[in-house]
Amino acid sequence: MKKKANQKPVLLIALGGNALIQKGQIGTVEEQFDNLKIPMTQIARLSRDFRVIITHGNGPQVGNLLLQQECCDTVPRLPLEILVAQTQGQIGYMIESTLDEALMAMGVNSQPLVSLISYVVVDETDKAFKSPSKPVGPVFTKEKAATLPYPTVKTAKGYRRVVVSPKPVTIVEKREIRTLIDTGFIVICCGGGGIPVVRAGRTFDGVDAVIDKDLASARLAEEVGVDLFIMATDVDGVALNFGKPDERYLTRVSLEESARHIIDGQFSSGAMLPKVEAAMQFVGSGGNRAVITRIDRIVDAVAGTAGTEFVID
Repeated sequence: MKKKANQKPVLLIALGGNALIQKGQIGTVEEQFDNLKIPMTQIARLSRDFRVIITHGNGPQVGNLLLQQECCDTVPRLPLEILVAQTQGQIGYMIESTLDEALMAMGVNSQPLVSLISYVVVDETDKAFKSPSKPVGPVFTKEKAATLPYPTVKTAKGYRRVVVSPKPVTIVEKREIRTLIDTGFIVICCGGGGIPVVRAGRTFDGVDAVIDKDLASARLAEEVGVDLFIMATDVDGVALNFGKPDERYLTRVSLEESARHIIDGQFSSGAMLPKVEAAMQFVGSGGNRAVITRIDRIVDAVAGTAGTEFVID
């Protein structure tokens, strides 16, 4: 989509799970609010120069809701897509209130904010539906896992439920999101990758699945017409030989080079790989800049002095 004259560029910031819960924390509400001050202070500053969209993960929060359901048989259990919707409201509230506080500290008292419950369409013929692979929720013993009504997989900590993780096809509320940012709102949306739905005639049906947050963010960035796509996580950027003595971080990487590194198995499917794929998707579809950076260096990444930037070959 073309930007109107005199409009500020659009910045999409995808916040990783560590924006709310850092390693070693149990995830109290106080911890989550305190952690959010780091990205929200930066986003408040950036909102002076950009129209801003914020997306976010929800893994620990959905995991806690699933654990609560396992511990209580008094009330009916809710499907996964409803839990995703719940966390969109929960985390959206926390982001809005923390960001509003940061804006007021800057003397900005009239910036409109909105958290939008977001559907993301997936393809029911996606091959992911044939092989659930994404662990979610609490850890079970082998004996308990054998009694559960859904598939489980053995992990390093024990047995966990697995669900499908299909690719995002389109963001249902993309027009609403575009209208909101064009009228001055900071929009919080696509939480947890969005509520996964499939088309059912003229309506949608929710499905028991999770969508990768970064891939959904890349799709949204394409459909809304984002100028700059930032993925904020707990590492400085993209590294080769991550965790090894010869670890080396990349500052700029082409799409061709990224593809070679994927073939070489440089990126973990549960960590960096989806972020790299999301950056490649955005830049490859005509996006200006995509950067993966540490969550306390968002402003620096926007300025081009931090993180790993993806460029056309």
